[in-house]
Amino acid sequence: MAKLTGRIAFRAITPRPLCRFSRGVGMSASFATPLRRYQSSLPIASFPLKRSLLGPSRNYQIPIRLFSTTRRIDSSPKFRYGISASYCAKENRYDPTKNLTPFNSYNPIPVPLKPANRRPASGQDAFFVAPISNTSDIALGVADGVGGWIDSGVDPSDFSHGLCEYMAHTASVSNTIDEAPISARRLLQKGYDLICASGKVRAGGSTAVVGIFNSGGNMEVANLGDSGYIQLRSGAVHSASEFQTHAFNTPYQLSLVPDAVIRQAAKFGGQQLMDLPRDAEVMSKELKHGDVVVFASDGVWDNLSGGDVLRIVSNRMQYNGVWVNGAGGKGTGVGEKLRETLEESDDGSASLSLQSSLAVDITGEAKAASLSLRRDGPFAREVQRRYPDEKWSGGKSDDICVVVVVVAEEGK
Repeated sequence: MAKLTGRIAFRAITPRPLCRFSRGVGMSASFATPLRRYQSSLPIASFPLKRSLLGPSRNYQIPIRLFSTTRRIDSSPKFRYGISASYCAKENRYDPTKNLTPFNSYNPIPVPLKPANRRPASGQDAFFVAPISNTSDIALGVADGVGGWIDSGVDPSDFSHGLCEYMAHTASVSNTIDEAPISARRLLQKGYDLICASGKVRAGGSTAVVGIFNSGGNMEVANLGDSGYIQLRSGAVHSASEFQTHAFNTPYQLSLVPDAVIRQAAKFGGQQLMDLPRDAEVMSKELKHGDVVVFASDGVWDNLSGGDVLRIVSNRMQYNGVWVNGAGGKGTGVGEKLRETLEESDDGSASLSLQSSLAVDITGEAKAASLSLRRDGPFAREVQRRYPDEKWSGGKSDDICVVVVVVAEEGK
């Protein structure tokens, strides 16, 4: 087995029926189908908040610990981040009490390539959050394993989970990579190099979105493929990533391709598409007190628009008194309750923190939308536009993974 730093994909010559359950990996017998993923960015919306008509998800009684960004050298960072993840494998029912992982910077980072039975129940989606060594900065990310590898006898989750585990380990042991300061793209490159060189994952592919949050209130994101992030501020979408695709439903993706598959592909004369960490789009954004940043796999973005996510987050933020309508129509501001909502409950109630509530709210609605036969999400609407004869309606069933970051500035 040899390492190939890229991926192979083929465009089908003859249209095939739409498949509701997978996207083509474009290798071996898995050719990219005409059912392709939409290329537009997340919808950008900016509209005033209204009083929430929906009550928040009930506070599930589980222990919660804040993912504190307490600096190991400097104990007074300017910004801190409340972070939590929620997820659900495609074939499972969503359980908010089990499919939730709040983070704490003192939790140990697991050794890479841990057994599958010790992974979060996120299916082929994976995620990580890790404090960057000797800083109060945070690295995090979401990866979506390419399901088409199943046709080649490969477990797609091995690559995506392994990639995230290597990135988490790399960030936790050093704040530099090859003597250069750690960055989102360098971290993605290092994780990719390590999993390809490990010899323990024989093949696979994944999209990835990686973020670095520093203690000064800046966020750097490297996005490859059709996972992505959205940054919300005071009731509006402030920024969002764009999807990278070769064709509809053929996203950019990192891949590890065995020699045998390469030789087989060459016989068919297919077009090779090589994606590397250097192809990731890199964005740098300023953060402000009260911002909410959502990283998610396409299981969310196929079923919820940016406006949907804004509505879900706005409902929760208003209900918790964090985003408040200004007096005299002055717009939406950040209330005084933000910091206390990020803290673990100390009265024994173990109610959800704000970041965990947001993660549960988004994941729960994305899961419901993915199973609906009537609610058309972004994916369904794009298929209807491109392939009206297919009569596609409803959601797109997929693994779902969400990492939510709530931004708090010290002294506010």
